[in-house]
Amino acid sequence: MKTVVIKDHDISYAVEVLKNGRLVGVPTETVYGLAGNGLDAAAVARIYEVKGRPEVKPLSLLVPGLEVAETVCARIPESARLLAETFWPGPLTIVLPKNSIVPDIVTAGGDTIGVRCPDHPLTLELLRMANLPAAAPSANISDMPSPKSADDVLNYFDGKIDCIIDGGNCKLGVESTIISLITEPYKILRQGALPEERIRQVLGLG
Repeated sequence: MKTVVIKDHDISYAVEVLKNGRLVGVPTETVYGLAGNGLDAAAVARIYEVKGRPEVKPLSLLVPGLEVAETVCARIPESARLLAETFWPGPLTIVLPKNSIVPDIVTAGGDTIGVRCPDHPLTLELLRMANLPAAAPSANISDMPSPKSADDVLNYFDGKIDCIIDGGNCKLGVESTIISLITEPYKILRQGALPEERIRQVLGLG
């Protein structure tokens, strides 16, 4: 397989790759992700295989906005809507109860799903054109440094994935903050690029 690096704004090939159950390296403001159709169990299994990631570690889904998040989450409380409206697109992953359309392999058999709207125009366009959520962990071999450029992704996965969208270097270079809203008021599962103080302010807790 030859890995195609897309250097212009025509991402139609990447859209077809994603819709056909294959993998795309995608830019975000945090780090590059390894994206596959989040509703296709076989595509998600390929992500685990290519990364060498244990299947006991759940994945989150990239979505273009709240409308798609509503299709993969069983419920979205007002606190989640408030955070999404404030920080999306941006480096915040919100963990909520999952809908039954999400394959168990995505959540490692769990009943919750993390959703995030990435702040990169090319990846947002990809998600909108493909009209599906994408399972997209960082585009690295497990336990290796997270990729901050298309070249980093190519070094990891040349010949193993169909294409990479070259969206330049990541602005932040740090993973998203992960917040669980399964219990109130919230729980920070990973402190990333978005400070907890800003979350507390929006939720009226700071």
